[in-house]
Amino acid sequence: MASTPTPRALRTRARILDAALELFEHHGYDATTVAQVADAAGVTQMTFFRHFPTKDAVLVTDPYDPLIAEAVAAQPRDLAPLERVRRGMLAALATIEPVEDATALRRVRLVATHPALRAAVAAATADSERAIADALVADGTDRFEATVVAAACLGACTAALLALPRMPAPDDGGGPHLGQVVTRALEFLGATP
Repeated sequence: MASTPTPRALRTRARILDAALELFEHHGYDATTVAQVADAAGVTQMTFFRHFPTKDAVLVTDPYDPLIAEAVAAQPRDLAPLERVRRGMLAALATIEPVEDATALRRVRLVATHPALRAAVAAATADSERAIADALVADGTDRFEATVVAAACLGACTAALLALPRMPAPDDGGGPHLGQVVTRALEFLGATP
């Protein structure tokens, strides 16, 4: 079982993420090296790799899998598995702070404009799917059903997120909000009246 990161480790990770996003946005993902990111963050390359196993992991790895799995497990067991996942994902989404939303939006925009990163998104999504399915199976849901409903919800969210950069800005002019887009995608999977 992984240990909980220390506040110092979390600050270092955030510094690396911020430096990487800044460089990727200004110089392009392909043109930016791990060495440049590490230098901009004030860390060694070894420290970079302690926090992110690959350059693409900066964009596609998220810390939300355990949070989502816990939120799914906390949903009433008398709900259908699809509804448990949908509601659990919405509950987890509600805990994301605006600054995290803005960072995630920057990551999504970069991934959406770089087709080669979509394979890395698929691998990261598989980890999320497994965590969600495991939470359902632990409560007695059949593994096949748990995997299918987890994949359905994650597929809806991924499709919505990758479409995000092409969506019109909301009336407030601040651009689409990640939470709103994911909520809308999950609403499509909700129970019909």
